[in-house]
Amino acid sequence: MWLRKKTVLILMPVFAVLLSLFLGKYNADPMTILSLLFSKMPFGFGGEFSPNLETAIFQVRLPRVWTALLVGMSLSVSGAVFQGVFRNPLVSDHILGVSNGASLGAAAAILLGTSMAGVQLAAFFTGLLAVGLTYSVSRIYKTSSTPLTLVLSGIIVGGFFSALVSLMKSVADPYDKMPAIVFWLMGSFAKISSVDLKYAVPAMCIPIIALWLVRWRINVLAMGEEDARALGMNTEQFRLVLIVLSTIATSSAVAVSGVIGWVGLVIPHVARILVGPDHKYLIPASISLGGTYMVLMDDLARSLATAEISIGILTAIIGAPFFAYLLRKGTNWS
Repeated sequence: MWLRKKTVLILMPVFAVLLSLFLGKYNADPMTILSLLFSKMPFGFGGEFSPNLETAIFQVRLPRVWTALLVGMSLSVSGAVFQGVFRNPLVSDHILGVSNGASLGAAAAILLGTSMAGVQLAAFFTGLLAVGLTYSVSRIYKTSSTPLTLVLSGIIVGGFFSALVSLMKSVADPYDKMPAIVFWLMGSFAKISSVDLKYAVPAMCIPIIALWLVRWRINVLAMGEEDARALGMNTEQFRLVLIVLSTIATSSAVAVSGVIGWVGLVIPHVARILVGPDHKYLIPASISLGGTYMVLMDDLARSLATAEISIGILTAIIGAPFFAYLLRKGTNWS
């Protein structure tokens, strides 16, 4: 049974990527696009293709699709890990304030008039800073942090950073900077280029792979503090490792795409329905489903209307009622 599901989970993102490459304002025959892709592979064959088609595929669609795939994988796997770490099905990848921190950095960079690369770097590092502050606040009154104090500290830090973002929006130029900040906060892949991939690929792939490699140990941590310690695990140290890896993945994703909600909350539950609560299978399933879901959402964002819809709007419109359905169904959270 798992072998069959594993095959489906591997093929889903592949088909989603191919479908996305076929969609766009530049009309081209799918077989022509496939021939173009094969011609660029080491074992591929040559051929004459339109320069406009090559530009549309390799400079516009492919970077955008790959970025959407990686962002979806990063957000969903981080959500699955956080739900296991905190033993709470209602936490998401943004629970420790990373999205609020990244939003502050991006808003500040936009106000200062920096380039898109500057905005992404500022968002990435302030996202990490926010989680660092969350971890520090959780240890103010205790020598070690607990899942509960971390969640509460994340709410505190996230609320503080959110207030600073609102302050920046209030002083921003309403005709120039303000729309740019609001558009970034809604999330989009519209401005993704091949240059962004050079930094996005390692920043997201490394933590995703690392979390996949240690996925079986998350089961031990999810058993509870006492049981995990009885089995010889240094729970605080391993929890910190998982938080750091998940934060890097989430912060990298938010830096290149803006704030995209509900993915890290809903997708792990869908994966749990399909493969069960065992993180040995839950983590790979979340990675596959998250990447597929984000690519398909991006297809909708650029296909539903003449003007592109922000992807954060779509994920909220679809994610919120679907999560309500999961609650009504009474999904097994354990």
